[in-house]
Amino acid sequence: MTKIIENTDKGLGFVETKYFTFGNPPDELKLESGEKLSPVTLAYETYGTLNEDKSNAILILHALTGNAHVAGYHPGEKDPGWWDNMIGHGKAFDIDKYFVICSNVIGGCHGSTGPSTINPKTNRPYGLDFPLITVKDMVTAQSYLVKSLGIKKLVCVAGGSMGGMQVLQWTVSFPEMVATAIPIATSARHSPQQIAFNEVGRQAIMADSNWNDGNYYGKSAPRSGLSVARMIGHITYMSDVSMGEKFGRRVKEEHGDKKFSPDFEVEGYLQYRGDNFVKRFDANSYLYITKAIDRFDLTNGGSLEKVFKAASAVKFLVIAFKSDWLYPAYQSKEIVRACKQAQVDVSYCELNSTYGHDAFLLEVEEQEHFIKNFLRRVSDE
Repeated sequence: MTKIIENTDKGLGFVETKYFTFGNPPDELKLESGEKLSPVTLAYETYGTLNEDKSNAILILHALTGNAHVAGYHPGEKDPGWWDNMIGHGKAFDIDKYFVICSNVIGGCHGSTGPSTINPKTNRPYGLDFPLITVKDMVTAQSYLVKSLGIKKLVCVAGGSMGGMQVLQWTVSFPEMVATAIPIATSARHSPQQIAFNEVGRQAIMADSNWNDGNYYGKSAPRSGLSVARMIGHITYMSDVSMGEKFGRRVKEEHGDKKFSPDFEVEGYLQYRGDNFVKRFDANSYLYITKAIDRFDLTNGGSLEKVFKAASAVKFLVIAFKSDWLYPAYQSKEIVRACKQAQVDVSYCELNSTYGHDAFLLEVEEQEHFIKNFLRRVSDE
């Protein structure tokens, strides 16, 4: 399990990432595509203490470019995990009560098996030899990790954006292992607009001359294409109001010497975000994961109500944000409506934030209030 070294100056303290490997022949992980993946490694971190009967575990599921480092600090790094404000002593997911788990998804590039991993058959990175994956495949892999820890049932599965998709998939694939579910700022399937934004990002990567059909490992990576993909994505994560408040039409203090150098602060900010992203993320992982969420459809072309009838014992808290135009609230309401039609216990909160899609990472106080009350209510029933 992950070792936490308490550090009172930094709250939760230093956290060590662990690795779980499974799927060695003849027990390969069978994917939805019919292909098999072997072996499979998941990077994961845990927080808090698993109780004696292993009944206090919560699984946190990350968004598109997230990783297992959800809270605390890694030695030598100044920034905490991506949801540090929600996980810790007395926080929304209180590690004084719960044992919190977070793993990097398969297809990722932060310790879990993905396109940049060495293919044991060739002793070279998989590249495009890596099989197509789905959100269901991500969840199936996570189930192996959870079971390896001796956990038969999770108190809760929770996550935002792509993490919310995984939450929904957990309730359908493994309803017997889930007591409660908190999908945040998410959808049961992508709209044409959501697919369109991801496709533009993928095309930017594949148009980069350094992409080389995915065979760039050990060479120059497609940094320009991946940077543009991130810039496009980041625009969708914010709202018109939050951009106005953060940047307005303020002009940069320093200008480049080229005709089309960034003039406005918002231009410089997007370039900064893109430049930093390429230092921590793999372009092929971006292609694979965005394709997985575009193809995600919880209904498989059927009825959402019928899907949730299979998860009738799971209790849901669905959270959305009014200013989120990437995953607009109507998509969360569709989930809520289907749950009610299936007679599933569901609560819905639509929060009035100006942060856009990023609100699920930034709006701490209200989310914490609703999540704590929800977990308290269901534990008392």
